[in-house]
Amino acid sequence: MTKGEELPPLEIPITRTLIVAGAIASRDYQDVHHDAELARAKGSPDVFMNILTTNGLVGRYITDHFGPTAVLRKVAIRLGAPNYPGDTMVLTGTVEDVQAAPDGDTAVVAVVGTNGIGKHVTGTVTVTVPAGGTA
Repeated sequence: MTKGEELPPLEIPITRTLIVAGAIASRDYQDVHHDAELARAKGSPDVFMNILTTNGLVGRYITDHFGPTAVLRKVAIRLGAPNYPGDTMVLTGTVEDVQAAPDGDTAVVAVVGTNGIGKHVTGTVTVTVPAGGTA
């Protein structure tokens, strides 16, 4: 891992099943994440993804790139445009900083996830890849 390294983009189809399953898995039972009729009654055009699902997808993006030994140290994200069913979110990342240590390297990666409306998620992830790990 090197400063300035760009991670390959990851396209994630946003399906109704992904939105509802993510909400259930994270025990977020807000109706706007599983009931389209109630979401519309509250002013949304449809159900939308919760932040915990987004957080998990960002984590997956980082560990898919840096390998199974990668350890997420910090995930700091902010949501923007909602993820609605039928759209695609594209995650991209750039290594902003790398700290080398005898037991492994730690990087700060800037992450952006865009969809058809705009930026769904922005933030940074701090990840450590132990010495001898995959990167």
